[in-house]
Amino acid sequence: MSVESLHASATELLETWCPGTDPERSLREAMLAFLGSAPRGCLREHAPGHITASAVVFSHDGREVLLTLHPRVGRWIQLGGHCEERDETVAGAALREATEESGIANLRLEPGLYGAQAHPITCSLGVPTRHLDLLFRITAPAGAIPVRSHESTDLRWWPVNALPADADVLLR
Repeated sequence: MSVESLHASATELLETWCPGTDPERSLREAMLAFLGSAPRGCLREHAPGHITASAVVFSHDGREVLLTLHPRVGRWIQLGGHCEERDETVAGAALREATEESGIANLRLEPGLYGAQAHPITCSLGVPTRHLDLLFRITAPAGAIPVRSHESTDLRWWPVNALPADADVLLR
């Protein structure tokens, strides 16, 4: 568990990811270049930008997605957040964040990278920065009931074909 293992996991995920569109391929290359120049780029302390771990949490049957109304962003988005030095991998950080923010036990992390996004934001650093989100697909067990944490204004399941108008979530 170290900064090095987080960095290595992020690099490996991006190197093995096969994006389907030109913009995704461009983002993949930009993120790899960023990681090549930022040994501590997986931690929030890296003010110019940092890798974040996002979880697109689906219901057991894949018909719904769990979204949080984020107090800072003001829109419905996927769960996730900053990697911590105690996280061994970015995927592990995404699973930790999803569990903490949803209150749901026994979430199942799908292998590989689900997608990637980049967002300008003023996060907990208090200064403008960029979140370089690595997204993971996570499946909740049948009957999972989310419990809103202090990190969310609201938390609820949404049908994948009827997301709120202000949702910002990548669905494949």
